[in-house]
Amino acid sequence: MSRSSYLKPDTVALHSGYSPDPTTRARAVPIYQTAAYTFDNTEQAANLFALKPPDFPGEIYNRFTNPTYEALEARIAALEGGLIAASLSAGQAATFMSILTIANSGDNIVASKTIYGGTYTLFDLTFPKKFGIQVKFVDPTPENFKNAIDKKYNTSLESITPRDIESKCVDKLR
Repeated sequence: MSRSSYLKPDTVALHSGYSPDPTTRARAVPIYQTAAYTFDNTEQAANLFALKPPDFPGEIYNRFTNPTYEALEARIAALEGGLIAASLSAGQAATFMSILTIANSGDNIVASKTIYGGTYTLFDLTFPKKFGIQVKFVDPTPENFKNAIDKKYNTSLESITPRDIESKCVDKLR
């Protein structure tokens, strides 16, 4: 049984993904305000950037790794019952990464036609032209999503957020 399976969600949210610092015994995750990390030698640096053991995983550069958001990702994974999680700096980045994770060139997705304008443009122009992923836009109701999903539209995006540009909530498909 994993530790997070018997702890309450509040405890998991506060304490997963980080052990208190043995020197200071500080309980809170420190905020590491750095962009770069030092290496013991060139071999360690080469291994880290090549994503090779024994040095990888380890801190490379702030765009790739950072102990502060690694703790956040571990907590989200623990709360959601997942193995890992990813945190991103913007919702558009999360949308982009999510779609490219589940869809390939030639795949199709179904999305609400009332999603945020920037996301609509991403789905309407960028995904079809740059990645070959087609999007069918529907009025955001469970029935419309179900009706739009067929062999051609084999990957479904239920909704981007609970609220879209017209403040419509989309119930989850069952």
